[in-house]
Amino acid sequence: MGRYRAVALIGVAVATSVLPAALAPSAQAQVCPDVEVVFARGTTELPGVGPTGEAFVNALRAQVSPKTVGVYAVDYPATIDFPTAIVGIADARRHVLATAAACPETKMVLGGFSQGAAVAGFVTAAAIPDGISPQDVPTPMPPETADHVAAVALFGKPSPRFMRAINDPNIVIGPQYTAKTIDLCVEDDLVCDPDGRSFAVHNQYTETGMVAQGASFVANRLQTSWATDAVTSTDDAPTPRSVPTPAPLAAELPPVAPSQHLPSAPAGPLPGPAAAPPVPTEHLPY
Repeated sequence: MGRYRAVALIGVAVATSVLPAALAPSAQAQVCPDVEVVFARGTTELPGVGPTGEAFVNALRAQVSPKTVGVYAVDYPATIDFPTAIVGIADARRHVLATAAACPETKMVLGGFSQGAAVAGFVTAAAIPDGISPQDVPTPMPPETADHVAAVALFGKPSPRFMRAINDPNIVIGPQYTAKTIDLCVEDDLVCDPDGRSFAVHNQYTETGMVAQGASFVANRLQTSWATDAVTSTDDAPTPRSVPTPAPLAAELPPVAPSQHLPSAPAGPLPGPAAAPPVPTEHLPY
């Protein structure tokens, strides 16, 4: 895996060196996708998300477009040395916590096929399984991390019978993730069906339509989460204040009715002594 990482780092360095400086802000703006799928491949599958994971991601992208969907392939051996699945649990846990911190608005989707489904399931665990030393396994994720995970899709998750056969504890989905988890198993699958006898059907999740079913479940969970966010944003917006209409500066006064408590003005002359008659004017001599 060191060679793959080195090649990837060299490629990133070369690409960054030839990009114009003007593109840097745009590239940084695209760091956080709307959705981040964290998927663990099945046993002996090549590095990446595996055929089941690729089919799942493609189906999900088609259903949530134009939302952006990032993909993280859990880095772990995925061999028949099943105890090394702990490496995958630690890697997936680390990526989920880092994404929640760096991209709090991104909706994460946990997923896995076969042994990868066991890895994803253990990542959601609320407690370390009985009989397992805390020093040997990663610490369960903080409860609030579940708020950043919109859905969990598990394909062919090993049954308790299978886990007993390889001497590993049962996979218990954490209570904060149960309602958002879809656990799909093809009938008669030797790995996930408690009574299964066929290993051939274990690789038939795309053909049986279960990959599409899982993608639809996850897409519905994402759409519901986005709708809830939109309502919350609307409720948190400040309510515009209404401005009262000012009253007119001078309102027209109603006519005043005559008072009934005062006597009316007299029609004739006012009472009192009569006015003196005018004095005749005499012509004075010159």
